[in-house]
Amino acid sequence: MKFIIYGYLPYEAKLIREEVFCAEQGFINEFDETDTISSHLVAFENGVPIATCRIYPNENGYCIGRIAVIKAYRGKKIGARIIEEAENYIRGQGGKQVSLSAQTRVEEFYRKQGYSSFGAVYLDEDCPHIKMIKKLN
Repeated sequence: MKFIIYGYLPYEAKLIREEVFCAEQGFINEFDETDTISSHLVAFENGVPIATCRIYPNENGYCIGRIAVIKAYRGKKIGARIIEEAENYIRGQGGKQVSLSAQTRVEEFYRKQGYSSFGAVYLDEDCPHIKMIKKLN
């Protein structure tokens, strides 16, 4: 598996997010101004883009968002691998803490990656989310 970090929203990341968040999950407002300030990580398997996330600084460190894995590659620990790569990138930037906005249905997945839930559940496009944070060492 190969991971590439882009300083802009690449076509491959856009395709993955459209498939996962728009076509599968029904989100409408997938792309926003945060994409313009983010680094975008894309995972490739044999040259095929299979997963992505975006990484950007926030007031407390860094945020990982829009974590998406193509359906055919789920259940193969690709999500954990892309998070690990994103965290390594953040460490390389001097980051000590990372946060994310998790869909509550996958909250346990993020707990297994070392994240803790904070605050109340909130809605993003009618989908329940929770803020999660991890200290990096």
